[in-house]
Amino acid sequence: MTISVCIPTYNGGQFIKEQLDSILNQTRAVDEIIISDDSSTDQTVEIILSFADPRIKLFEKQQFSSPIFNLEFALKQASGDYIFLADQDDVWMPDKVEILVNELATSKLVISDGVVINQQGKEIASSIFEIFNSRLGFLKNLAKNSYMGCCMAFHKDLLPIVLPFPKKIAMHDLWIGLNAELFTKPVFCPAKLVKYRRHDFNKTPLDAQTNSNSLGYKIFFRLTMLSLIVLRFVRQKMKLK
Repeated sequence: MTISVCIPTYNGGQFIKEQLDSILNQTRAVDEIIISDDSSTDQTVEIILSFADPRIKLFEKQQFSSPIFNLEFALKQASGDYIFLADQDDVWMPDKVEILVNELATSKLVISDGVVINQQGKEIASSIFEIFNSRLGFLKNLAKNSYMGCCMAFHKDLLPIVLPFPKKIAMHDLWIGLNAELFTKPVFCPAKLVKYRRHDFNKTPLDAQTNSNSLGYKIFFRLTMLSLIVLRFVRQKMKLK
C-alpha cells in the first residue's frame, strides 16, 4: 500500500521544517508528500525546496486564499492508497504512519489522539480526545466536531465521496468525517501520534469555549453542513444504483 501525505501551506516557514522532518523520518516511510502552497510570502517555499527529497511534490503559487480549498487541490494530486492529512505547523510522532496503516487494514478512516503544544513546543494539553470528547456519532460530531484533520488518515476510496468540497463548508475535516460516518465506520485510535501546535496564527479555535462565533452563525453553519451532507449522500447512493 502506498501512502500520500497532503499538506496545505501558507506562510508556514517558522514550523514547516520541523514538520517535514517528522514526516520524512517515520518508522514506516511515506511514498509522497503533496504540498500545495497558497502563495506564501515568507520562506516557506525555500525551506521546502531545501529538502531536495524526491518524495516531496510542491505545487507553488496557488491562489485559493483558503486552507480548505488549498487542501482540496492537494488531495486531487494524491496518488496513494492511503491519504494522511497534515498541518504545516505540527509534529508527528515517529510511529504515526506505522500505527495508522495497521488500523487502516480494518477501517476506511482513522483518527488518532494527540497532545497539544504551544508555539515553543511545550505541551499544554495531554489529549486532543479529552478536549473534544472525541468519539463516533453523526449528530455528536455535527454538534461538536472531533474529526481533527491533522490526526486523520483514510483510504483513497473516500476521495470520490468527499470531493469536490462544497463551496459553503467551513471545515473540511468535519465534512470528511461526517461523510465517512455515512459510508463506513471510522475508528478513533487512542494512540497519541501528533503534537498539535497552537499559536497566534491558527485559523480555528481549540474548543467551543474559545469560539467567538455567534449562536446564530453556529446554527446556520450546522444546518448548512447537514443539508450538504444529505445532498452528497443521496447523489452517491444514486451513482451506486
